[in-house]
Amino acid sequence: MNKQLSHYVNRDLSWIEFNRRVLQEAQDLNNPLLERVKFLAIVSSNLDEFMSVRVAGIQDQLRAGYTKIDFTGYTPAGLWKRLIKRTTQMVQDQYKTYREVFRSLGKEGIAIREFEELNASQKKTVSEYFHEIVFPVLTPMAVDQSRPFPLLHTKELYLSVLLKREDDPEDEEPLFAIVQVPSILPRFVPVPGRINSKKTEFVLLEELIEQFIDTLFNGYMTFAVHPFRLTRNADLSLNEDGAEDLLEEIEKELRRRRWGVPVRLEVDRGMHPYSLELLKEELEIEDNLIEIDGPLDLSFLMKFAHAVPGYDNLRYEKTEPIYPQEFDETDDMFEVIRQRDVLMYHPYESFEAVNDFVMQAAYDNDVLAIKMTLYRVSGHSALVQALAKAAESGKQVTVVVELKARFDEERNIAWARQLEKAGCHVVYGLVGLKTHAKIMLVVRREQGTLRRYVHVGTGNYNDSTATLYTDIGLFTSHPIIGGDASALFNEVTGYSSPYDWKAFGVAPTDLKEKLFRLIDRERNNALAGLPARIVAKMNSLSNQEMIDKLYEASAAGVKIELIVRGVCCLRPGVLGRSENIKVISIVDRYLEHARVMYFHNNGDEEVYLSSADWMTRNLTRRIELMCPVFDPDLRRALINMLQLNLNDNVKSRELQPNGSYVRVQNDMLPFRSQFAARAIPQWKNYM
Repeated sequence: MNKQLSHYVNRDLSWIEFNRRVLQEAQDLNNPLLERVKFLAIVSSNLDEFMSVRVAGIQDQLRAGYTKIDFTGYTPAGLWKRLIKRTTQMVQDQYKTYREVFRSLGKEGIAIREFEELNASQKKTVSEYFHEIVFPVLTPMAVDQSRPFPLLHTKELYLSVLLKREDDPEDEEPLFAIVQVPSILPRFVPVPGRINSKKTEFVLLEELIEQFIDTLFNGYMTFAVHPFRLTRNADLSLNEDGAEDLLEEIEKELRRRRWGVPVRLEVDRGMHPYSLELLKEELEIEDNLIEIDGPLDLSFLMKFAHAVPGYDNLRYEKTEPIYPQEFDETDDMFEVIRQRDVLMYHPYESFEAVNDFVMQAAYDNDVLAIKMTLYRVSGHSALVQALAKAAESGKQVTVVVELKARFDEERNIAWARQLEKAGCHVVYGLVGLKTHAKIMLVVRREQGTLRRYVHVGTGNYNDSTATLYTDIGLFTSHPIIGGDASALFNEVTGYSSPYDWKAFGVAPTDLKEKLFRLIDRERNNALAGLPARIVAKMNSLSNQEMIDKLYEASAAGVKIELIVRGVCCLRPGVLGRSENIKVISIVDRYLEHARVMYFHNNGDEEVYLSSADWMTRNLTRRIELMCPVFDPDLRRALINMLQLNLNDNVKSRELQPNGSYVRVQNDMLPFRSQFAARAIPQWKNYM
């Protein structure tokens, strides 16, 4: 393999670069301390998913003896070695950052203490907490000839315990047991304040259990207690064709997920060699073993950062999303949308408007039908409640629930059952395809005719993530979009011949081809000496055909600016191939999640919203949607939004030809796009 000749960055190595950018936010001294803590948690959560899905997939290839080189020039074996090396280094950097952040937090009066650091009064209080709250839920699991090694659940925290009897000879092999640290209890235990001290102190739950571990093993001496954590392969492998009931099949597969092949073992640095060897042997793990100098699984820091009372000076300034001004002074959202399209930019504008729209539709006597897709839904979704209410009132309510939304399967199963009980028609999509499109259709009777109202979004119908992710939503009653929306639902829920889409691009049938036509149009304009420009914002870009198409356009002279938050397999700035392509990534307070595409079209500009990233799975194995924005004012607003991102020189990094990222530096005044976007509605008139 000659990596110098590769035209592409490997997807998994690119992902590691993305998670490193997240880690850089934890390292950024300009970010408030408790926000840096959150970024440390995100690094851990991201790495968990990466290990349980992507690295697990490579492990499967190795077990199957797969040796084929991928389009970026890597064999599974070669990629595995690089991933293990780079993720191990990332974890080391993460824990170095953890220590630095908590040293700074200590100066502010926030500390996670070891038990021995507590005074007598504090020890007494946490001891009472252990005996009253923790001890009753602990279950020691001995491992010996009569009790086999227990099933260890993925991503749960355990303690390995070595024991012996007092009269055992010194060379006697120790006894081994496992204790699960109960995830039902908070990982951090508040410690009462010291006299004349304003410090906020905590002790970790595993530290507390370790201090009192002898209470679980009466008559034995414990002499080595160390935390460890296992990550298993979490990818679902469904035979949808043979599944009579998809919901039941997924429930079975979720139970099987607990038995997934071990992928990674995290252990406390300094773990006793006997315990370590036993775990490695039982779990059959050799080369993805990570020794950690600090608390295992820093994802708990997200709850920790939220739970610390006060200290607003160590957090981002509180901001409240504003209610879209178009709906602010009306009780009839249908009337507003009849008159003009409405664009919303979350989280700066409130997702409550979407909830209110569904609620109004549920109670409106003239609404005949509501149809929508649900991919990821929050734990207490007002949307689901409104849909149930609409069905109970006699409206035709059809909900396409994606049961295979990774790691949200159980929640979606629960919502599906709740909706079915309320009388909704629940559809689980098409065999072999995830339904990832974000669309809602409301059919309303008006003056003897029917009018369709449509909401199309770039993000999920999830009011929780809508406060954390940047996404775009469009309300419209445009008849062409309404017609396409009806046809889309007919294809997903019934039998329908391929439709001649008037406005939409829909995967897997024609979205990729439509994007190719739009890119080729810019290329042809450039070859004809006309202005040609593409600006595209997305989460990931990894489809080889799409990258090659962009290379062709760049070579023809099209100016291409890509805003790709995460994975990007395209190499920009390569002479003769991609010198006209610039790629930036913005990692900041909110997760950049919107998918927006702009094409200059010789001055007759076109802008599209989409649910799809430019990845193979989105373009070929999912039901995805790309929708044009017809209103010229809203098109200009989205172009302005893209320009905000392109002008960011504070939280923006630029992709280099070698696959690394460097912070954008220029002579402009500091400009942070997410802070500028808070100035709603001024962003719509930016530049």
